[in-house]
Amino acid sequence: MTSLAKVPVTVVTGFLGAGKTTLIRHILENAGGRRLALVINEFGDVGVDGDILRSCGIESCPEENIVELANGCICCTVADDFVPAIEALLALTPRPDHIIVETSGLALPKPLVKAFDWPGIRARLTVDGVVAVVDAAAVAAGRFADDPEKLAAQRAADASVDHDNPLEEVYEDQLLCADLIVLNKTDLVSAEELGRVKAEIAATIPRAVKVVATQDGMLDAAILLGLDAKAEDDLAARPSHHDAEEGHDHDDFDSFVLALPAPSDPEGLLARLAEVAAKHDVLRIKGFLDLRGKPMRLLVQGVGTRFRQQFDRPWRAGEVRQGRLVVIGQKGIDRAAIEADLSALTAEAA
Repeated sequence: MTSLAKVPVTVVTGFLGAGKTTLIRHILENAGGRRLALVINEFGDVGVDGDILRSCGIESCPEENIVELANGCICCTVADDFVPAIEALLALTPRPDHIIVETSGLALPKPLVKAFDWPGIRARLTVDGVVAVVDAAAVAAGRFADDPEKLAAQRAADASVDHDNPLEEVYEDQLLCADLIVLNKTDLVSAEELGRVKAEIAATIPRAVKVVATQDGMLDAAILLGLDAKAEDDLAARPSHHDAEEGHDHDDFDSFVLALPAPSDPEGLLARLAEVAAKHDVLRIKGFLDLRGKPMRLLVQGVGTRFRQQFDRPWRAGEVRQGRLVVIGQKGIDRAAIEADLSALTAEAA
């Protein structure tokens, strides 16, 4: 089989809440006649992103062309999960013209790209490009940078402190593997902040990578698909914090699912969720709520203390109307304390 017959694959990476799913949905809505297929990976036990994209009803990517891997991190389970998912998509008739892989927000893209160098995959697929989606507001706020004063205090108290910042490492690994960086949510930052973020990104990556700015992932699919990067042949140019390791894990992060009763005041509940996120330094909250007296399901997405909501679809006949939110934070996040706080707060909001 010649390289011309290979199916191109675009890997969409980016930290928790950067806007990967929104970007992909826009690609689906503007596919330009391409038959697309999706592999979606999530960190958490509620498949929010997959559910959002399956509910699109877009002809270019029917539901059978969407495979969801709820294993926490596709980069750790390539052989067990990713390869069978790809096999299933390539067996479809008609075969997809292009496959998009959405990694979880905590995944490292380089191990996934390495898998495309395996003989059984190389003959049939090529990595058209790695697209890293960046939350401009989170970077501008210093989410991925250390607090120098706090770190100095830790080292003064204990000279043996060997500090690693897992958020920074994941974020930088995603940038370092990218062929295109999408600087998203630019409407949430000033022109000065945007310039600073662009400069920080340029200082992080050792090679020339195009950076495009956008809001709500609104980019032409022609910009994102057709990069022809052949990233599997270019691994040496994509350094990683984990290159010296035989394997890696995600023990620096925890997630759990909260079941919530139906509130009558969603605005009040979201304000209270933001309070809890700030108090416990929660990285990401997302999921669905049953809003009392409403026929539609409420999609809730939070990045740090920034929350947004929208009705995404009607509850289906026979579907259990249960509010469920995925909570993601760094290792040691206090689930019991968060549940206790939300138990009181949701009672007030109900």
